Amino acid sequence: MVTVIISVLLLVMYRQLITEQEIQIAQHIEAEVTRYQNLARVHDRLGFAKQVSAAAGQAVFVSWHNGAHVLGAMSYIPEDLPIYPQTKEFMVFAGGSHKLFVLTGGIAQTQMGPVLIATRSDHLVTVFDEFIGASITAITMTLLLTLTLGWLFSKAILRRIQRYQELSALIEHGDYGIRFPIGGRRDEFDVVAKQFNQVLDTLESNLAAVRGVTDNIAHDLRTPLSHLRMGLERLQTLPSDQVADASAGLIEELEHCLATFDSMLSLTRIEGGQRPLEREPVSLHELCQDLQEMAEAMAEAKSQSLQINLGLDRTISGDKHLLFQALFNLVDNAITYAGTESTIVIEQHEGMICIRDNGPGIPEDCRERVFERLVRLDPSRQHKGTGLGLSMVKAILSRHNATITLKDNQPGLIAVVEFEC
Repeated sequence: MVTVIISVLLLVMYRQLITEQEIQIAQHIEAEVTRYQNLARVHDRLGFAKQVSAAAGQAVFVSWHNGAHVLGAMSYIPEDLPIYPQTKEFMVFAGGSHKLFVLTGGIAQTQMGPVLIATRSDHLVTVFDEFIGASITAITMTLLLTLTLGWLFSKAILRRIQRYQELSALIEHGDYGIRFPIGGRRDEFDVVAKQFNQVLDTLESNLAAVRGVTDNIAHDLRTPLSHLRMGLERLQTLPSDQVADASAGLIEELEHCLATFDSMLSLTRIEGGQRPLEREPVSLHELCQDLQEMAEAMAEAKSQSLQINLGLDRTISGDKHLLFQALFNLVDNAITYAGTESTIVIEQHEGMICIRDNGPGIPEDCRERVFERLVRLDPSRQHKGTGLGLSMVKAILSRHNATITLKDNQPGLIAVVEFEC
């Protein structure tokens, strides 16, 4: 492409150069024709003949047929020359060396008769030859320089691609900690490398989350499954009248395992958008009042006080069942972990709902972790649960374009849910 562009530019320059030279030749001939036409008016034949003879050594070639003789720069006048302003190229031999001249000219009509007026144009051939030589040299140098730079540039690109291939092979074999190098050039490779690194960061984070979920599943289900195994072994040794009571305990353990898996499947469907939302107008006043009715008995059983403070109402569009489930999980967590004699408050003002308690709260560095699957901050697992409640809350609220934030209540915890206007 570079060679073609330069060739076109050189061709345009050559055409302009030749055109300029041709214009200069035409202007020179025109000036000489005007001059000799004027000389023919002011001189007699003898004086005109002297003028023609005097021009023999000049740049212009002038010849005049004076009777039986031809005066001027040439010994004859070619017969096929056109009448000026038409001109024509023709060749003559000059001097004893038989040097060939190329002339351009025509026959000018004067009062003394036809006069040949011509000027040399063979320098155009010289210009052409020199220009072609210079153009070939320029194109050759440009082509060599372009190929050299292109080769060096391609080698640099191939080295980076080869490096990326090597790193990709390592990633393919499971080394997810590798990142593509990013230089300071900010070129397309750096942009692609940055995007791949972001993908790898997300992949590594997701793999860590999967490992964490797997560990938590193993930890949470190992105990009930062990109880089931031991219980089934004991059933074989129990009298028939005690089998029913023992079976009830085993069924409860099994239901806890099944509830964990059901919650995980439900959470996956909600997060992936596989469960459609049954949207309808939902009053936040009514939603909070329903929460109080459902949770009041649970709070009383733990000697807790459940209060409700309602501000300006707000009606939103959403799935009432899922929203109630999400908010009830927050209230249930507060009742479960706040402890006896604590106070739990449900507050609502326009599009914001807060669940407050004065229990032990959650450390600041753990407030984001509690939204991960199967994460439970109680290592003893003395409170029954699946560890999926807050993950479900966040997934449901995200589907409703709402946010949840955990804050310190000093003492206790505040769960702030904000719906978009």
